[in-house]
Amino acid sequence: MQTQTDRRFNGFMFPRAVGGLLALAVAGWLCGFGVPADAAPAEAGSTSTAQAVPGFWDPRRRPDRPDLSRLTVIRFMTETDYPPFNFTGPDGNPAGFNVDLARLICDEIKVPCTIQMRRFDTLLDALAGNRGDAVIASLGVTPELRKRADFSDLYYRTPARFAARRDAASHEVRPETLDGKKVGVIAGSSHEAYLKAMFTGAELHPYPSDEALRQALKQGEVELIFGDAISLAFWINGSDSDNCCAFSGGPFIESRYFGEGVGIAVKKGNDVLRQALNWALFRIWEKGLYSDLWLRYFPVNPF
Repeated sequence: MQTQTDRRFNGFMFPRAVGGLLALAVAGWLCGFGVPADAAPAEAGSTSTAQAVPGFWDPRRRPDRPDLSRLTVIRFMTETDYPPFNFTGPDGNPAGFNVDLARLICDEIKVPCTIQMRRFDTLLDALAGNRGDAVIASLGVTPELRKRADFSDLYYRTPARFAARRDAASHEVRPETLDGKKVGVIAGSSHEAYLKAMFTGAELHPYPSDEALRQALKQGEVELIFGDAISLAFWINGSDSDNCCAFSGGPFIESRYFGEGVGIAVKKGNDVLRQALNWALFRIWEKGLYSDLWLRYFPVNPF
């Protein structure tokens, strides 16, 4: 179960204490220090990957171009401190994956946009109060949130993955391969619930925090850990890991445990904007712009 500090619905959390450092790291990647897109595919135990960028759009379900004449401006709202998705850039302006995606949407629709930053817990109330038109802030879509807002098509998901010591990482992880293995996980999380249901032979070791969980793997207290793949990707490729560890096996994306995915929220009944967003997202993906954006922000493949 997620705590209030997660500030997410079926998403993941970077602690505020490291948010500023992560924002600086993202800024460094955007200045050209990221993994090149044409890097060779990684073997198990490697941190450098040529990414297979995730896609969430079916080319056989090409949306028709909606009537965009009624759209004169889009007032996007996002949050203030959730790198690499949302953060304040060196120039003091909104920055991050969500912000750049919003700008691509506006370019595609060819309407002016504004992007205002608010506290995460105020965003949906601001949307309902007509203080903005769309929320692009890594909102994980849930049945409860669908009662408060309508959503665009999904534009990313937060998979779960195993990580192991680099010399023990493997390409495939199945329930039978983890029988008797010591596996660390955050206590009370959806990841723990998934392991209890699907990896019944594993010896689970719950930990109270991400820091404690990752230290357990570094120090050999457990053989693998299981958690959010995007935050694990940043840890694996960051200095805190001391190059100890790597992903083991592929992603797990079961929506019952890890959420439907992330969409853009609009006010209930605003189908004109919702359909325009869906059309623009498809076009951005079709042109390869989504892939370019993903590779800029995620040099280590979480999928």
